[in-house]
Amino acid sequence: MLPPRPPPQPGAPAAILAAPLGATEQHGPHLPLTTDTDIATALCDRLADERPDVLVAPAVPYGSSGEHAGFAGTLSIGQAATELLLIELGRSACETFRRLLFVSAHGGNAASVTRAVATLRTESRDVSMFEPRWQGDPHAGRPETALQLALRPEAVQMEKAVPGDSRPLGELLPVLRKGGVRAVTDTGILGDPTGATAEEGRDLLDVLTAQLRAHVRDWTSVVTP
Repeated sequence: MLPPRPPPQPGAPAAILAAPLGATEQHGPHLPLTTDTDIATALCDRLADERPDVLVAPAVPYGSSGEHAGFAGTLSIGQAATELLLIELGRSACETFRRLLFVSAHGGNAASVTRAVATLRTESRDVSMFEPRWQGDPHAGRPETALQLALRPEAVQMEKAVPGDSRPLGELLPVLRKGGVRAVTDTGILGDPTGATAEEGRDLLDVLTAQLRAHVRDWTSVVTP
C-alpha cells in the first residue's frame, strides 16, 4: 500500500524545491570532475533568482557514472543507489515543499531520475525533472567547456583541451553501451573542446535557463489538489 502524500508544513505551501543533480566523473584532462554538478547548480540558482517561490537544495554530487569507469577521479554509486537516494530525498522534501524539481545535468542519471520521479508521482507527490539539452558534443566537448569557462574559468585548463571522438552520438552509442567511454576515447572527451569561449558559454547558459523557465512555467500551470 502506497503511503499517503504528506501535507506541506506551514510557511511555504507553494514553494518549489529545486534539487541540482550532478556527478563526480572525468571530463577530459581540462575540465573539473564537478562539471555536471556545477551546471545543474547554476541553472537552479538562476531559476531561484527569477522566481521567489523557488529554493535551491544542496546539490547531489554523485550519480550513475559507470560508463566512465577506468578514468581517474570518477566516483559512481550506480543506477539502483541513485534511484533509491532520489526516492527517499523526494519523500522527505515533499513533507515541507509542495513541489520538487530535480535538475539533472548528467545524462547517466536519466534512467534513475525517470524511475524515481515515476515512483514519487504514484505516491501523489508533485515532482518533476528537467534535463538540459544542447546541440553538439555530448561530453567534455565544446558546449560543456564553454559553460565551465562562463561559470568557473579558474577550473578550466584550456592548454590541456584536445579533440576527442567527434562521431555522432547515435553512431557511438552501441560501442558506449558495450564498453563505456573508454572504448571510444583515451581522453574521455566526446567532441572537440578546443576553441570554446566563455561568451559561447554565457549564451548557452541563457538558452538552458530559458528551457528550464519554460518547463517550470508549464509544470506549475497545472493546479494540484
